[in-house]
This record gives sequence, structure tokens and C-alpha cells, in this order.
Amino acid sequence: MKRAAMLTVLVATVMAVSLGWDHLFEANEVTAAPPLSLEGLLDEKLPEATETEKLKVDNTSCYVCHGYYDEEHLVLTHGKGGVSCIDCHGKSYEHRDDEDNITPPDKMYAPGAVNKMCRLCHEEHDAPAAKVIARWQQRCPKKTDPKTIVCTDCHFEHRMKRRTIEWDRKTRELLPKKDQPVEKE
Repeated sequence: MKRAAMLTVLVATVMAVSLGWDHLFEANEVTAAPPLSLEGLLDEKLPEATETEKLKVDNTSCYVCHGYYDEEHLVLTHGKGGVSCIDCHGKSYEHRDDEDNITPPDKMYAPGAVNKMCRLCHEEHDAPAAKVIARWQQRCPKKTDPKTIVCTDCHFEHRMKRRTIEWDRKTRELLPKKDQPVEKE
């Protein structure tokens, strides 16, 4: 016990000297450090919440794997309105629990189904034609047929930046990697 007490005094002395509190030690007597003061801190303003903190939904279980969506404009905009990933893609428990990443989400949308899905909530598109054409030319210049344009081509970037697995969005079948042949069992 005597050894532990000496070690404590030694550590306290080194810390006090390094912090400029050597005046607290007089003739091997240790006195208490001055109490912390809250003066000037009681009126401290907390920082404003970030965009993510203002969401009315909790998408954190999705962000475990899809972390880049926590700042994605479509997710933030819908989250502020109380619409979560689950509202569009289902609870997808099997997808969320699959560490091998081969189980698709409950709901996926092939390009031909995107507009129908968006129209469930967004019945009208009130942007002027000139603005629509300008955005189309900016965001997807390679699409020359207006029939191939979908809502998410112009609105947001709700696409995986890098895919390791891909499913057929209609059948939910796992697709082979583009550089690998399909293995038959």
C-alpha cells in the first residue's frame, strides 16, 4: 500500500509540474487541485443540428452498409418529411442480416418501375419544360429517348456508387458478376 501511495504522489507531481501546478506541492504535501469552474459556460450555445440529425426517421440500420446515403439529398429530403428507407424498400430484415450480401432488399425498382413508385406520393410534376430539358441534358446526356428517363435521373443520385452484388430488380435473382461466368450447380 505504501508503494501505491508513493507512486500516486509521483504521478501527481509529474502531472502538476507539466501542467504548471507545482505550487500545489509543498514539502511532500499534496493539496487538492482547484475546483473546476463553470463560469462563462452556463450561457454556452449548443451547435445547430446537422441535416442528418433533423431527420424524422431512423435509417441507421441501413447506413451500416449504405453509409454514403446518410448525406444523400434524396434520403435527407424524404427523411425530413418522415419517409424512411423502409417506406420504399420494405423492412428487408433478411437483406440487413445477410453478411454475405446476396439477399436483395424486399423491394427494388427496375428503371421502368421508378416513375410509378415515385408517383405514389408525388402525383404531379410541375417543373417548367425548359427546366426539365436542361436538367435532362445536364444529368443524363447519353439518354436520348425521353421514354427512358426516370425520376431519379434528374432528381437526386440514389444509386450505389460501387456494386459488389447485383440483382435483377424484377425477379430479385442474383446476377453473375459482369466479369465472371455463371456457375451451374
